[in-house]
Amino acid sequence: MTVSKREQVVIYLHGFLSSPQSVKAQQTKAFVEEHYPDLTFYIPQLDNHPKPAANALDELIAQHPNADFGFIGSSMGGYFSSYLLEHYGGKAVLINPAVQPYNLLADYLGEHVNPYTKQKFSLDESHTRDLTSFDTKSLASPQNYWVLLQTADETLDYRQAEKKYMGAKLTIEEGGDHSFQGYERFLKDIFQFLLHD
Repeated sequence: MTVSKREQVVIYLHGFLSSPQSVKAQQTKAFVEEHYPDLTFYIPQLDNHPKPAANALDELIAQHPNADFGFIGSSMGGYFSSYLLEHYGGKAVLINPAVQPYNLLADYLGEHVNPYTKQKFSLDESHTRDLTSFDTKSLASPQNYWVLLQTADETLDYRQAEKKYMGAKLTIEEGGDHSFQGYERFLKDIFQFLLHD
């Protein structure tokens, strides 16, 4: 009897006020096209509001009922990657992930324009509350996470992620910034972790 191989799906999740056109997303796409041309790979444009963003991701995952999932999440995308991994299983690589973005969002209430999509949108306290509903208070399998942090992140305190993801694979580099300088250096190892370990 032959056991059919499960489909492998990798989803890249960009951060707040970002898009699939961001530098890291495009570097990841180029790497996949060169090294894993047959991989099912997505970089969805996430909604600027938490609930529609999460709903769209749930729907995307539902399209692949027999798949093994890998998630790559930057900043807010790291927050959603943790939510998805805890609900659907798989593995995740988080890049300078937001740990408590609902606390940060208080400083971002009001009108915004996404610099990539030029879409105008507004955030209010209901969106902050929505964001808390996707928090992962504990990690069922920390070993399924790899967290990349740079200590000079100007947006997030890397120590929050270091504490939350204790027990995960952690790479902490001195300096850098919130975008995670030199991300492309890790692409080979990221896909090795997500697909082969």
